[in-house]
This record gives sequence, C-alpha cells and structure tokens, in this order.
Amino acid sequence: MNRAIFRLYLFVVFLLLAFAANAQDKLPNWALGPFSRPENVNPIISPNIESVFMDPILKKKIAWEAGDVFNPAAAVHKNKIYVLYRSEDRSGNGIGMRTSRLGIAESNDGINMKRSPEPVFYPDEDEQKANEWPGGCEDPRIAVTEEGLYVMFYTQWNRNIFRLAVATSKDLKHWTKHGPAFNKAYNGKFKDLKCKSGSIVTKLENGKQIIAKINGKYMMYWGERFMNIAISTDLVNWEPTLNDKNELDMIVKPRQHFFDSDLTECGPPAIVTDQGILVLYNGKNRGDDKRDTNYVANTYSAGQVLFDLKHPSKVIARLDKPFFVPTAPFEKSGQYPSGTVFLEGLVYFKKQWFLYYGCADSHVAVAIYDPAPPK
Repeated sequence: MNRAIFRLYLFVVFLLLAFAANAQDKLPNWALGPFSRPENVNPIISPNIESVFMDPILKKKIAWEAGDVFNPAAAVHKNKIYVLYRSEDRSGNGIGMRTSRLGIAESNDGINMKRSPEPVFYPDEDEQKANEWPGGCEDPRIAVTEEGLYVMFYTQWNRNIFRLAVATSKDLKHWTKHGPAFNKAYNGKFKDLKCKSGSIVTKLENGKQIIAKINGKYMMYWGERFMNIAISTDLVNWEPTLNDKNELDMIVKPRQHFFDSDLTECGPPAIVTDQGILVLYNGKNRGDDKRDTNYVANTYSAGQVLFDLKHPSKVIARLDKPFFVPTAPFEKSGQYPSGTVFLEGLVYFKKQWFLYYGCADSHVAVAIYDPAPPK
C-alpha cells in the first residue's frame, strides 16, 4: 500500500513538473506565435551553382548564388509572397569576404518558391558603388506603404564600413537606391556609423500589413549590439533618437546569462498590436562564462520585446527565453555551425503569419503561425 502511494506521489510530481515546463515555455499573450516549421519543406531556398548573371562591375558572368543563401526579407505583392534573400558567390573565403547580392523568389502559398535566375539587387556602376563594393548588399528587411511603395532596409558592405541603407520600389523588382539611412541626420554626425538591421514599424489594416506612423512620423527600431529608434518624414532620410547626453539612446541591450547575452539585432518589420509595438529580434549568445548555459555558445536564437505605443522607447515586456531556436540539422551546420535562426522576413498572408529566416548563414527556411483558435 505504501509503495503504491509512493508511486502515485511520483506520478503526480512528474505531471506537475511537466505542466510547469509547458507553462514556462508557453508564450505570453503579448507575444506573436507559436511558429511551427511545416513538415518536409525546409529549407525552401538553397545555394544554386547554375544561376549566373553578367556582373556589371566585373564585366563577366558570375555564379552569384553558388556559395550560400540566407537572411531573407519578405513582402506580399499581387496576392503572392515574394522573398528577397541574400546570396553569396564563391569569390572569397570566410564570412563577409564574398560578394553578396539579393535574389528573389515568388510563391502562391508561401512555401513553394519559384526563383529568378538572376539577382534583383546588387552592387552596380552607380553612385552607391563605393558603399557596396566589393562586399555587396546584405540582409534586407522590407515593408510596404498603404499606397504600394515598398521600402527596403539593407546593409551596404564595402569591407571597410557597414551601413544601414534604404531603397524603394513599386514592384519589388526595380529598385531605387537612396544611400545610407543616416547620411543627413545631425549634419552628418552618423554618416560613418557602423550600423545595420532596420525594423520599420507596421500595422495590420483590413488584413494588410502596411507601414504605420507613430506620433505623426515613420519610425523604425534598428541596431545590432543594441536597439535604438530612428524617425523619418519621407521614409528615406532617418534621424536616430538621442538621449540627454546627445548620444544614441540604446533602449535595449544584451543581458548577461541570457540567450541574447552578446547582441540584440533587430529582426523583421515591427508590428503595432493592441498592447504596444512588438519587435522580433535576433539574440546571440556569448561564448564565455557570461553566456546562457542553456544554449550553445555563440548561437543565434530569436526573442521578442514589447514597447509602449505612446512612449516607443519604453520596454513593457521582454522574453527571457527565445521563442525560436536552431533545431534542424541545416540550422546547425554550414557557414555558421554554432547554430543560427536569423529572422528578417515577416508577412501576414491569407490570415496567417509567415516568418522567413536564415539557417546557419547557408539556407532559407519558413515557419508559420496561425492565430485562428483551434476548431
């Protein structure tokens, strides 16, 4: 009898521990998700050695996506999802030592991709060549205005300084480059600031995700080692917000012994929700004793942070655990074997959220969240 009671006791304890673990992993009601990887479809985009184009600078044909493909943006256009992804050739060895260009793929369902054989955005003999050559154009994020103007933030990399830059388009295929986002701010104070990762604020309106205004202006969260805010009146020229010391505000920073202990890099476009402004971001774990020991050293996982809508620099809530971590083999091998799920594309399509991300700097994958309650 006593043995039976003891076994029952152990069983109850097991159930309570399991329930506590599930409750701990469950997302709070302010967060977006959970996101699930569709079965047997990822990665949806991988390197292709057969894709070639005539490079306008080198004046020869280049296998422009033969190395690795990763870090995708996404947008909806004419009832299709378009994914613009970073592609590297094989011109060098090591991260950042090849030339990056942006490829494009379209999909009717957000999963099956039809790729273009040539890049849609790349270094050219234009006024941005000095900022983009030879490193290239990297890591895009895209959102659209109510009028149908697509705004893309991307990183210009000339292997000297990386800068956050802006481009616009009406069809996602023909782009106008506007140069570094902070070029004119404060009389050029941040002209040579090493910066990347612009997450412009969007909202859902009549089932469409469009760029929003906050307090009468366009706004984005940006940054790699930290998060900051920038504002704009024209979507092209951006002004970083400063604190009382006339320095960058740095409203979100890495946290020791958390999954984002090394950096907090802004992800896809931010979203206005009923509870505030939600930013999905990429957190990198440190490699030393100040890292989060629950996760592999130097791994990239994904977090979420909620800001006050009336005071956009005020953090209301922040996940202490990542909501998305590397699990699949192709997310833990490749250029970045420590493991990477790097979020840059997020679109609302057919009443679901499609999240596009880079896998270990080598592939592109998708995860989906259906906000509809289960039947």
